[in-house]
Amino acid sequence: MRAMILGILLLLGAAPPARAEIVVDVELVLAVDVSGSIDMEEARQQREGYIAAIRDAEVLAALGRTFTGRIAVAYVEWAGAEQQRLLVPWMLVEGRPSAEAFASALAEQPLARGRWTSISGAIDFAATLFDGNGYAGERLVIDVSGDGANNSGRAVADARDAAVDSGIVINGLPILNDRPQPFGMPTPMELNLDRYYREQVVGGPGAFLITALDFEDFRRAILNKLVREIAGRPARRAAPPDHAFLTP
Repeated sequence: MRAMILGILLLLGAAPPARAEIVVDVELVLAVDVSGSIDMEEARQQREGYIAAIRDAEVLAALGRTFTGRIAVAYVEWAGAEQQRLLVPWMLVEGRPSAEAFASALAEQPLARGRWTSISGAIDFAATLFDGNGYAGERLVIDVSGDGANNSGRAVADARDAAVDSGIVINGLPILNDRPQPFGMPTPMELNLDRYYREQVVGGPGAFLITALDFEDFRRAILNKLVREIAGRPARRAAPPDHAFLTP
């Protein structure tokens, strides 16, 4: 009798079974710069570039070349060290309807900008989003795009190294332009921003960066980048090879 009562008590006290995680090829955080160096028109161009890319037939075709046929995507906009917004929480993308749902959810969000540029803050924030998100990905990727160097928060290389040590790959999309910057700061071209991203931002197995030559070129760059992140190969409309770099 005592054994029976003990068994009943154990059953009553047992925690409910954990919800199974959805297996995907990639868990991808899109981390997008909306700091003061980016004006509202440029912020709009960035946003529209992501919306168009996620809907693009080449992205949908890339899904078909993956093992599971699906990815999980979240969208973050960031500025200073304490300025990150999760605009679109994790969504499963596995075909045209779900890609359209993600694009529509992003399109509904208002545009906003912040002050300062904390790539390290963006990486640290994005890295927390993978824990308990309900997905099990073969790869965990943070895709960082921006037009400036880190000037707020801890050293960006420290944030990158911490993320890489936890199994996350960081890819980069530096936006090059020679438009005058606020407060007399150097332009992305003067900063050699592509080299800065390559040395300080990207990291992890197979990490890469693709440059956008300016904000008008951003849509081409992000499409190529998404296709590579999903299926491991460039889009057919890719830029010439000198615009893409693998980490050493």
